[in-house]
Amino acid sequence: MNIEQFVAQSLGVWRSMRSGHSLAFQQFEDVLSEISIEGISDTDPIISETIKASSFGKDLTHQSAFKMEWNAESDWEPDDPNEVSSGSCVIIPIPSNSHSGHLLRSVGYAESIPAESSYSFLSDGTFVLTTQYEQSIAEERIWFVSQHVRCRSSVLKTSAGSGILQTSFASEVRKIKT
Repeated sequence: MNIEQFVAQSLGVWRSMRSGHSLAFQQFEDVLSEISIEGISDTDPIISETIKASSFGKDLTHQSAFKMEWNAESDWEPDDPNEVSSGSCVIIPIPSNSHSGHLLRSVGYAESIPAESSYSFLSDGTFVLTTQYEQSIAEERIWFVSQHVRCRSSVLKTSAGSGILQTSFASEVRKIKT
């Protein structure tokens, strides 16, 4: 698996069911989401803006940039359990070689700030993404069970990496156009 194959296999609309466990608050969370992943043109200005704002700060060789949008309903919202959380981000892969590289994200997974991550692929095709934020470290793993089913897990650690704050697991099914 390489980044182009991974992104191509990820394109589409996914229905996600995620369970999270906050060790810090000793709470479980169930989240139902719809996630849309679509490729974006290499000439889209958001790509050059995101790269310039990164620590790389210049034009880089990137592949398969994409936009991800999500709408989620969580049972963890204390004030309104029906409140919908939504957002979007642009993700720009910058490969170092065929099995690893960096990702630039306009908005991070664990903290709502631009993020720079490193990625690699395990021998079984599992995508591993590690992001160092100001307050935490996130490690995400995504693997395909079949063409239209994928799984995602994440572990959120303290910024020193000494403690686990949160874990989650999601199963995601692609919506098939009829």
